[in-house]
Amino acid sequence: MSATATAIGLLGDTPARDYSRKLELFNAFAGRELRAAIASLRLKPGTRVLDAGCGTGEALNWLDDDVSPEGQVVGIDLASAHVAAARRRARPSVPVLLGNLLAAPFPAESFDLIWCVNTINHLRDPLLGVRALASLLRPGGRIALGQSSLLPDMCFSWDARLERLTNEAVRQYYRDRYAVSERDLAAVRSIVGVLRRAGLREIIPRTFVIERVAPLAPEDEAYLGEAIFKDTWGERLRPYMADEDYSSLAQLCDVRHPQFALRRPDFHFLQTFSIAVGRVGP
Repeated sequence: MSATATAIGLLGDTPARDYSRKLELFNAFAGRELRAAIASLRLKPGTRVLDAGCGTGEALNWLDDDVSPEGQVVGIDLASAHVAAARRRARPSVPVLLGNLLAAPFPAESFDLIWCVNTINHLRDPLLGVRALASLLRPGGRIALGQSSLLPDMCFSWDARLERLTNEAVRQYYRDRYAVSERDLAAVRSIVGVLRRAGLREIIPRTFVIERVAPLAPEDEAYLGEAIFKDTWGERLRPYMADEDYSSLAQLCDVRHPQFALRRPDFHFLQTFSIAVGRVGP
């Protein structure tokens, strides 16, 4: 039986799955936008925060900066490799638990804020997940659902035709690998609707633009070159593209080629990161 068939999550997640390197690359790449999103929450010292789906733990210390010393930040993640990385990165005062957020081991009304970023789209039932998280909030507490756009929504300022073909290949790859359709992934676009259906109030969305131009910082080139060009595109897209089109894409993604996209003077990258914040009653 395949890993996807036995997975807890929609996108193949299990306690044994490890994509910590990709998470670390993304958090280094988008760190300033993620920290801006945290700053927009205006957390106060003494706040109790749960990072639900904490991944490799970069946000744990960022959150702790705003709520310490009187407050408390706790992390939880499904994957043991991610938890191990988060424990190495987090301060000693920040516990990190291994567990499923649908059955998180906390009493009701334990937290003032739940920070949940790039996690809800991994759940088979996002609404169930948000309701489970809401039960952990004190009266008046908030959930902050954050989501960066899926790869097909990234925009590069090169050949628009090739960009379209690459996006279509990525979508087909996801359909084949995880047996999911674009409708199955709709939660990535409907965080406001999920919060409303879960009964949260005073929902405020905000979108941050991750924008990068040449010359790139090392952390930007590392994420785009390794996590996207190599690991997410690379050979896996070859079966989904005509040979000529795949060859053109491979040249743009090859650091040794004169047309390597990340070194071109016209390189311009855009991606969005949205956060929707809702409050539980009364």
